[in-house]
Amino acid sequence: MLEVETPQDLAQHAGQVLGSSSWFTVTQRHIKNFTQLTGDNHWVHIDVERAKTEMPDGKTIAHGFFILSLIPLLAKDIFKIRKRGKGLNYGINHLRFTAPVSMGSRVRLHQKLLKAEPSKGGTLFTFEDTFEIEGKERPALVTDMLLLIYD
Repeated sequence: MLEVETPQDLAQHAGQVLGSSSWFTVTQRHIKNFTQLTGDNHWVHIDVERAKTEMPDGKTIAHGFFILSLIPLLAKDIFKIRKRGKGLNYGINHLRFTAPVSMGSRVRLHQKLLKAEPSKGGTLFTFEDTFEIEGKERPALVTDMLLLIYD
């Protein structure tokens, strides 16, 4: 894990790979809970029996936005800023869901800090975030995500 004192210290790592998170196992309970929160109850996510015969891996698949929502949790394994203020999600410049994540799969986050620039009294970081699926060639998703961190 990369540990730095301030947001400016993290900014010194622009252009560098920051690291990878631990593995996270996607369970049917995670998928069900996300379904309840979002109302996205398409059968590919919730119908375990139908998935056995109609899905390529014979399993339900996680919502792409659920996998995306794991970034804050898994990024804690990759870097830590000891002296910092609030951090705000600032947006996404690019997002592609490139492979489905079957129930029971393990995923992990890889982060590269693309750039860091002063903005609105803080530092605007642009991260390239990629979710690897264990044992699969294609990642689950790739995104350029922006995070505004204050001193």
